[in-house]
Amino acid sequence: MLTKDQAICIRAIDYSETSQIVSFFTRATGKIDAIAKGSKRPKSPFDGPIEVLSHGNIVFVDSGGEKLATLTEFQQQPALINLGNNLFVLYVCLFAAELMNNLTDDYDPHPELFDGFLEFLHNTNEQHSTSDQQRDNLALLILFQLTLLREIGIQPILSHCVNCKTSHESRTMGHEIYFSSSANGLICRDCEPSFPDKIRLTKATSACLVSLKQIPGSEEKTLKEIEKVLVHHLTGLLGRTPKMARHILGN
Repeated sequence: MLTKDQAICIRAIDYSETSQIVSFFTRATGKIDAIAKGSKRPKSPFDGPIEVLSHGNIVFVDSGGEKLATLTEFQQQPALINLGNNLFVLYVCLFAAELMNNLTDDYDPHPELFDGFLEFLHNTNEQHSTSDQQRDNLALLILFQLTLLREIGIQPILSHCVNCKTSHESRTMGHEIYFSSSANGLICRDCEPSFPDKIRLTKATSACLVSLKQIPGSEEKTLKEIEKVLVHHLTGLLGRTPKMARHILGN
């Protein structure tokens, strides 16, 4: 059965001298794995080899999930990423694509997540201030990661202590707050002894996690601290550290 959809490529690997296996996150179908026969030929039906982060309208033969779908058309839109801006932009977007591939399930559509992912890619490419570009894109990445976790149903609990349910709003100014990956959220000072994996948060970091609206205007140092916490949490969820994490934390 032929299926038409909007799609963003989140993974592409060589299958043969002329073909690729690609993973798309689509708006109506969810994540699919497909074979793109002849995509590497000079006169490819897909406008050349398919690259990660390329997007547009696709047509594919749906296999029902039992085997690879077959890509028949890919009408690519203009590239989202301009490498002339900053290499960090590419790292941020590739990290997001890696998480989309590893944390979403095949044929499990999330239209709002697709729209959010596409908006995230557009927004990262529109940051032009050289002095604040890395900070701004890191803030966008953090917010996107939290959106992704929310959309797939495993959003960390940030409004109150996971253990005792006490609100953190009144504690951010004078009390220590911790993040526990095993608890999937924030832990207060009174409960932290029960969670050996907890990470102590700075006041600035805990304030941002309790009130996410503070993230876009936060200092780069604080954003890096938040990202370290998220990478630690994602490592626990995936059972391995995401490959692109070192490019984010190392900058």
